Amino acid sequence: MDENGNFIVIGAINDRDATGGVKTEWGGAIVAASSDVPPFGDRAPYDMVERFCPDKPLPERLASKVLHTLPLPLPCSNYPMVFAPEQFPDANSDCRPSYPFHRAPIPDFLPEHGRQLRKPVTLGQWAAARGTLNVTLEDGDRAAGFVCEFENLLPRSLYTIMTLRAHDLDPEGPTRPGPLGIPNVFVTDDSGHARFAATLPDPFPPSSRAGANRVINIVVLWMSSQMNYGGAIGRYGLGGDIHAQLKFRTPMFQNLETKA
Repeated sequence: MDENGNFIVIGAINDRDATGGVKTEWGGAIVAASSDVPPFGDRAPYDMVERFCPDKPLPERLASKVLHTLPLPLPCSNYPMVFAPEQFPDANSDCRPSYPFHRAPIPDFLPEHGRQLRKPVTLGQWAAARGTLNVTLEDGDRAAGFVCEFENLLPRSLYTIMTLRAHDLDPEGPTRPGPLGIPNVFVTDDSGHARFAATLPDPFPPSSRAGANRVINIVVLWMSSQMNYGGAIGRYGLGGDIHAQLKFRTPMFQNLETKA
């Protein structure tokens, strides 16, 4: 979110197509909080203040935008999910304002603890992040190893990685997104570089198997609370305390298959 309460989106952008319907394309946009919120699973065009291409250098007026958390409860949210049901079953009833990233609430924080991120984070800095992923089947195809390497993330910061599975966004009964391994945490160095590795059991079951829920994407999350939550990806959800900085543009891993 920017200082004016607009969403800053790099990812799937909903816009009107030539027939008056809705098309979804990868891109970037400043999106007004007045955008229509359809039922979960439906799409509506965004009320866009400005479009931009995240693959090209950003104009200074956009690159210099200071990033903020979303206020609580999350605005324009139609996702019926409690992300940490054992830890924070009532998280969706919490209220708080928006904060610039470098001043986001950290539980039990005192100034003498030494918050490492002390300067505003800009959109230009955020959009510079890059990463690579190698996936290898292991244990007779019963598991998969994930090895990630990142650069230009926020320096000296705690990140986590979540998985997105095939049914996590199923409007008929969404499953709760989970971590890429436990622990799913890494901390960047002074230049924003980090490496992460984890192994998951049977992450790519054949779709024909009963109850199959394949991993189809992974998402790198900067944690504004500088915490992780065990088997939960966060307390409030995207924009509240977890902030998606990197992911694949489309579902992945179609050519991989694991065994139970």
